[in-house]
Amino acid sequence: LPFSAAANLRPGAEQKVVFITARVHPGETPSSFVCQGIIDFLVSHHPIAKVLRDHLVFKIAPMLNPDGVYLGNYRCSLMGFDLNRHWANPSPWAHPTLHGVKELIIDMYNNPKINLEFYIDIHAHSTMMNGFMYGNIFEDEERFQRQAVFPKLLCQNAEDFSYSSTSFNRDAVKAGTGRRFLGGLLNDASYCYTLEVSFYSYILGGAASAVPYTEEAYMKLGRNVARTFLDYYRLNSLVEGPLAPTPKIR
Repeated sequence: LPFSAAANLRPGAEQKVVFITARVHPGETPSSFVCQGIIDFLVSHHPIAKVLRDHLVFKIAPMLNPDGVYLGNYRCSLMGFDLNRHWANPSPWAHPTLHGVKELIIDMYNNPKINLEFYIDIHAHSTMMNGFMYGNIFEDEERFQRQAVFPKLLCQNAEDFSYSSTSFNRDAVKAGTGRRFLGGLLNDASYCYTLEVSFYSYILGGAASAVPYTEEAYMKLGRNVARTFLDYYRLNSLVEGPLAPTPKIR
């Protein structure tokens, strides 16, 4: 799909793009609920959502593996590919969704009028608890430190998000993932993450027992991801009136 001018932005506003993908692994159903929380919040009447729409462009591909989901596969597509290992050279025939999304991301990256600032790929984790992120390792220490800002802010907004479980790595097995490939392709003004959320539960700070995740809790994490961009871009002063609680939307 070609990138069109963002009609939602205020006139003259810089086109800062946040690109979000989810459900590349069909069995990781919590990722869809987190993504749904992000979408529902961004299109809501909440004052924070309005400010975000005025200043940012969100591009969201909520299901990168629709045929695998339809078939009930756990990890692979219809043709048996783990799509999250084929970002480096996706085939338009064998990996069409990945190929199309990658082309769109590269087109935006090469457009001088657009700043592609974030790529977040949403997954679910079968052994760890809470929400957490994976980021990349860079030789540039300043870039590495800047990359840690968003997950630290998210940790302040989402009680179920764990910064201590967040890690930055260069694992060779993950080289074909969206986070790793795009982290090496895009410039140092772009930040690429994998957002993971537990299949089963989270532990709050100081608590002794785990809290089971629900569909609503996953969507709340998604809403908190969206809200964190307000803090990241320091747009808080533009929110009109007192901050209302985030709506519970289904």
